[in-house]
Amino acid sequence: MNTSSTSPQSLKERIAALARSLGFADCRVAAALPAAHREVFEQWIGEGWHGGMEWMARDPARRSDPRLVVPGAQSVIVLALNYWQGAPPAGAPRPPFSIARYAWNDDYHDLVEEKLRELRVLLESAGGTQRCYVDTGPVLERDFATEAGLGWNGRSTMQLSRTLGTWFFLAEIITTLELPPDAPARNLCGRCTRCMDACPTHAITAPHRLDARRCVSYLTIENKGPIPPEFRRAIGDRLYGCDACLEACPWNRFAQTSREAAFQARESVFAMSLTDFLALDDDGFRSLFVRSPIKRIKRPAFLRNVCVVLGNTGGREHIAALEAAAADTHPLIAEHARWAIAEIRARTRMEGDPPA
Repeated sequence: MNTSSTSPQSLKERIAALARSLGFADCRVAAALPAAHREVFEQWIGEGWHGGMEWMARDPARRSDPRLVVPGAQSVIVLALNYWQGAPPAGAPRPPFSIARYAWNDDYHDLVEEKLRELRVLLESAGGTQRCYVDTGPVLERDFATEAGLGWNGRSTMQLSRTLGTWFFLAEIITTLELPPDAPARNLCGRCTRCMDACPTHAITAPHRLDARRCVSYLTIENKGPIPPEFRRAIGDRLYGCDACLEACPWNRFAQTSREAAFQARESVFAMSLTDFLALDDDGFRSLFVRSPIKRIKRPAFLRNVCVVLGNTGGREHIAALEAAAADTHPLIAEHARWAIAEIRARTRMEGDPPA
């Protein structure tokens, strides 16, 4: 259907209705103006707090101004997709590791991008030119989400919502269509500092100030090299990512269970033991994590994480598997396996052990 003669308000309503039918929990609009916190972002980059995420430092002006991404941009459509799967049933067995909820099953990028394609068809029929992003391009998405009224930026730097809590993905469509903008959201954190207090590595150094180099999500995902020894114990049982600041937020009492089955915990992964993970070769790793976001860190970094978790939580029964990992040809796996063995032996000191 050609919608080129549709009023901006009517088109906005059509977009929102389609977004709801596709499973998005919210859909709002901000004007395509420079991001409100672009100077804070540039300062963060200048201080090197982005760590090894070099792509974030490329062309910060373009990242901050959607008009440099899509010439003639008038609007930024911001969407939220809920991924909360609810609390585990009382008495349910707990696996010996934790994985950030967003990575429990299929890669959200693929799922959300498929939904955005349908919205793009509607916008093109209205005469718009647009680009779509799911944290895959130069967009300070949380600034635009706040300007569009889709929650506010919490002290942890994560986006919060009165109706979704912390458990949602953001996506954006930058378009040349002029749509009526929504009212900006108001910050409702009050004096709460639970997210800051919950961070295991004290990566949230001040309200809205996150040193990614200390963040467990960065250390276990974006970091390609060794995990600094000073942070390994604080990682605890976190195998991939960290939900500590998200879980601590009191706004999660309003979170609703997602309708997306693709976000449910993948049984084949959560049935594994840590030593099962250590036994994976490259083919086994790729097969287990097919279509999962975990696949992108590849086997060496994943087994690095497994070794750290075993060093923090394992017992002497895990030493044999770790000794095999310490003989791995990849130095990232071998070094972390040796560290884990030393940690376990130090915790379970027995006569005849070698010196720590």
